[in-house]
Amino acid sequence: MHTTELTKRHWLLILTLTLLTFVLGTSEFVIVGILTDISSSLHITNAKAGTLVSAFAITFAIATPLVMSATSHFPKRKWMLFLIGLFIILNALCVISTTYVMLLALRMMTAIVTGVLISLAMIVASENMPIAKRGLAISFVFGGFTLANVIGVPIGTVIAERYDWNATFLLTTLLGAIAFLASFFILPTMHNPFRSSMRDQFSLLTHPRILMAFFIPSLGFGATYAVYTYLVPILKGMEAPSGSISWILFGYGFISIFSNILAGKIASYNAIGRLRFVFLVQAVVLISLYWTTDNFIFGLVNISLMSLMAILLTTSTQLYLIDLAGIYQPKATGLAASLMPVASNVGIAFGSALGGIVYHQGNLMSVTWVGGLIAILASLLTFLSHRLDQKQKQAA
Repeated sequence: MHTTELTKRHWLLILTLTLLTFVLGTSEFVIVGILTDISSSLHITNAKAGTLVSAFAITFAIATPLVMSATSHFPKRKWMLFLIGLFIILNALCVISTTYVMLLALRMMTAIVTGVLISLAMIVASENMPIAKRGLAISFVFGGFTLANVIGVPIGTVIAERYDWNATFLLTTLLGAIAFLASFFILPTMHNPFRSSMRDQFSLLTHPRILMAFFIPSLGFGATYAVYTYLVPILKGMEAPSGSISWILFGYGFISIFSNILAGKIASYNAIGRLRFVFLVQAVVLISLYWTTDNFIFGLVNISLMSLMAILLTTSTQLYLIDLAGIYQPKATGLAASLMPVASNVGIAFGSALGGIVYHQGNLMSVTWVGGLIAILASLLTFLSHRLDQKQKQAA
């Protein structure tokens, strides 16, 4: 790109990709809001219905890098349009799904499509923007997930309450159709400069610097979810007024919009250098919850800061993984683009599980220390990665 400013065409592409991630995010996250409706309708336990969430996350984490590697040579525009079309079909089939097994199979297939589309959206945003504006573009694309949590999931939940859970998938089907139309007219034709084998792709994962970069967002998300997973019990412990918890959670999601904007600012210059200190601030914010939740107002302010810190890492680590792949294995940028979403799922699973172990030991508020310590580990790893980057620049 010769220009350093975003043109109208750039903005149309950014908004189209943001719409796509909003649709994908709504489809992925809305299941939590309609879980009890599904369990009662299909005559299964809430625990069994919960496997629809865990199966989605596990399939997403395992299948996304595999499919990205196998399809790295596919023309991106045609491949994305095909996948969005498949997304529409899978969600339409969920509308008429009548058994747990059928719904589980459809959700697992949707997870694969979702993971690959997210990764492709990140590559398209990265490759089609001026270098100086990549951080801003990626932060907007990630913002689609934030909007999905703040707007898409509540709307989907209300539709399930008013009609039934199948109607919620009618919403995601219609949203998918809108995303397809926008993508059809806006997505550019992109040429793949490299054709690489699965072996070339996965050789990326043997490089220590890539593995180090992968665990930075894993630990960052782990720190947040060690606490966020148990936020409702924490709010109840703070004696939150009856009926206020859903509004507090909405406020948490709304504040994360600003976290997403800040993420783009951080990524604009010396991103990994800045992240070192972002994680340290996150650690202080999480650990301080141990004391501030004794007071309802102080606790809410602290929880707001927790939301503000939650996704500051996304844009920087996404671009960092793509850039490192460009240095160590240029043929594997597709696989590299899929690693941040996978890392976030690994972090969410690991953080919530570790928090759960501590919670079940008997002290709920100890999860704040768990989150803080994980954030400190993320900072140490980022310090090390940044130092290696500096040494490499000096050597060059």
